[in-house]
Amino acid sequence: MILITGATGTIGSELVRLLAARGIPHRALTRDPSRARFGPGTEVVRGDYDTPDSLRAALTGVDAVFMVNVPGAAAPGAHDRTLLDAAVTAGARRAVKLSAIATGDPASGPFSQWHVPGEQALRDGTLEWTILRPTMFASNFLWWAPDIRAGRPVPDQYGGGAQGVVDPADIAAVAAEALLGDGHHGRTYTPTGPEALAVPRMAAALGTVLGRTLDTVELSTADNRARLLSIGIPEHSVDGVLEGLAFVRDGGNAVVTDDVERVLGRPPRTFEEWARDHKDAFA
Repeated sequence: MILITGATGTIGSELVRLLAARGIPHRALTRDPSRARFGPGTEVVRGDYDTPDSLRAALTGVDAVFMVNVPGAAAPGAHDRTLLDAAVTAGARRAVKLSAIATGDPASGPFSQWHVPGEQALRDGTLEWTILRPTMFASNFLWWAPDIRAGRPVPDQYGGGAQGVVDPADIAAVAAEALLGDGHHGRTYTPTGPEALAVPRMAAALGTVLGRTLDTVELSTADNRARLLSIGIPEHSVDGVLEGLAFVRDGGNAVVTDDVERVLGRPPRTFEEWARDHKDAFA
């Protein structure tokens, strides 16, 4: 039995789909089960990090847990430690944590520190553990869709900086193998796509899928700041996000690994393959 936190998110929902397709017993943790939309093979359970008893109940009989904790109101690592304590109490034996590329690297900005305490809690604990530090999700570029549909240029926030953009489905597949298989204990994987791509290359690939040419426009720091504020990033967080964008612009995220192929036995999916699967979002 596997417990999936963040079950309605990008990676968690894909992991639920994979486990259901393979007939693996699993539970999707959510604060509000009445709003969850999963198939009949998924057991939905209520749980809240602020109510440890609910976590312990959700973890009853669980062998492994998939840990997703995103930057938010709680202190870094607080929710990870709460979940790990509950997992140990419940008798779980394995945990896989979704972290992020460049975790612990101060050059990538303040958000690089978010997962450090949670990763350390895993290393110091008694469970078998695997950490996933994926690079930029291909799905993050769905935010281009309004500009593309309106005929505007694709905005380049990264100043031409390249990234090993990864299909979230590959991250979920790696997570599934780490949860179910042996040989992953003590490993930190960095799932990436097969090549480092800057925005113009991605726009060209997406244009091929859509059958049209997509222009790009490089955003200045002032443009980036205005755009971040317009999409709801709090003022106090904007400078940290801008540091992360500068890290990418300066080549800090131009990382490509063979971790997906080593774990799954096949090459990672390309950005163009992901774009074909999501063509309707941009059309």
